[in-house]
Amino acid sequence: MSTPDSPLPSPVARTRLYEQVAEQITRWVAQAGLGAGDRLPPERELAVQLGVSRATLSQALVALEVVGVVAVRHGDGTVLTGAQPAAAPVLSAIRAHADRLPEVIDARDALETKIARLAAERRTDEDLAAIQAALDAMAADIDAGGRGVEGDELFHGAVTRAAHSRLLADMMDTIGELIRESRIESLSQPERPRNSLAGHRAVADAIAAGDADAAARAMHEHITMVSDVALLRD
Repeated sequence: MSTPDSPLPSPVARTRLYEQVAEQITRWVAQAGLGAGDRLPPERELAVQLGVSRATLSQALVALEVVGVVAVRHGDGTVLTGAQPAAAPVLSAIRAHADRLPEVIDARDALETKIARLAAERRTDEDLAAIQAALDAMAADIDAGGRGVEGDELFHGAVTRAAHSRLLADMMDTIGELIRESRIESLSQPERPRNSLAGHRAVADAIAAGDADAAARAMHEHITMVSDVALLRD
């Protein structure tokens, strides 16, 4: 019996449960004719209807938020951002995000650790005020029940500006949207917003003290902590 010369087929991709849930939600949105601005049912109700745990549903909604299908608004629930998304492209986008996430984490660690070091050496009083304002904004959002996404973004932006390196700032801008995806994924996990805020404060304290080594170390530890996301563990 002859052996074919062509390579064997690629393994069939295993569909994670949260991916199946995200696909079901996407199909339901299309069938129901929902569009931008429409709200999804409350999470508890939606989890019961789908027959999954709240944790699995939450992960599916985060995946849909990361790829831009929904927006989670504090006090307003989960809101659709666009009309009738197709299930297949959404699932592909979710998987593409998962595939590139480890590289995004590596890039963040390399760039932001150096940025924190430079910020400790070069920061001005104005830079320190901007960093503190970002910490206050994130703390206020978390205290109000939010995830602190905007405050997190403000903090890292303020630290980047404090490094006074145009090239490093441009590099951060280049991967900014990818970082935002990972930020949403990370801050959607239980207790992560407050833990992330604590990491920010450690970085800020080192920068304010002008301790470059401590600032770099604190930023590395912070990136390592926030990079522990359910999507990669799954």
